[in-house]
Amino acid sequence: MRRVRLVSDNSAVRERQTSRDAPPDGELLDAYSRAVTGASEAVSPAVVNIEVSQRTSREAAGSGPAERLAGSGSGFIFTPDGYLLTNSHVVHRAHRINVALSDGRRVEAQMIGDDPDTDLAVIRIGAPDLASVALGDSQAVRVGQLAIAIGNPYGFQATVTAGVVSALGRSLRTSTGRLIDNVIQTDAALNPGNSGGPLVNSRGEVIGVNTAIILPAQGICFAIASNTAKLVAGLLIKEGKVRRGYLGVSGHNITIQRKVVRFYRLAADTAVRVAAVEARSPAARAGVAEGDLVVAFAGQPVKGIDDLQRVLATHVPGVRSALTIIRGTERLELQVEPTESRSAPRE
Repeated sequence: MRRVRLVSDNSAVRERQTSRDAPPDGELLDAYSRAVTGASEAVSPAVVNIEVSQRTSREAAGSGPAERLAGSGSGFIFTPDGYLLTNSHVVHRAHRINVALSDGRRVEAQMIGDDPDTDLAVIRIGAPDLASVALGDSQAVRVGQLAIAIGNPYGFQATVTAGVVSALGRSLRTSTGRLIDNVIQTDAALNPGNSGGPLVNSRGEVIGVNTAIILPAQGICFAIASNTAKLVAGLLIKEGKVRRGYLGVSGHNITIQRKVVRFYRLAADTAVRVAAVEARSPAARAGVAEGDLVVAFAGQPVKGIDDLQRVLATHVPGVRSALTIIRGTERLELQVEPTESRSAPRE
């Protein structure tokens, strides 16, 4: 007689065990709420409302040129001595900039520098006891993580919305016509007036500067990465403008196969993949093609968009340098002569 051993199905047992181990929905929601409230409480005191006035062509009788309210937006204090980051399109061509602090104080701000090519600007206020917020590392941001936007949409001060990071490495065309690379996409709701406000993580670190929404789409919003903001803010504070070399390419960060890294003895396993090359640009004249992997420029390793922007921001335009690329199975050094990037005038 054959003995038959019955094997019991433990799937139901395992399901019940997993159900017992998983935290209740209430606990998950409470943790989410604590993350959002903690970040907003830490950051909101540093978020400001910005109102911009411009001169009009008409002159008030006996009082010189008149002013008109040209718009408003958001910004945030990122140093204790009163430096603020905002969007270039919020304060561009401003005659007067007024800032409303979270504690009700109103002060006039000084324009430090404006960079339309990245839609970033730095202004400064003189006031005591200022709250400030830290700029985080946008390179550490991951798709799906919590993203919290704080700003003043339609004048409603310190409005908080939350969502997730929807995508990384997006490109966004500014009003100057230049593509901003390495832009963060989020579904945290933004509205007119949010421009220039911070996008923060659950630790209250700024990972982006909110800049744009896509209308009439819902939940498609963009922020300039904080690493880009760090670079641009430093140059604006130092020189009042960003004098950068212009290549004429757009791209995104990629990971290179390990065997390729070893074969070419590359400094890193990441690079910039060229997504597009503008016609008649320095890159086009040098022979750069879509799909090329940029691994070095002017003798400096390029691990990603931030590295390439950093090199171009400090590179003297008109100086011919080697652009090292991987094309298929070949490593090439193309001689490229960046021109000076010039922002298109805006009215």
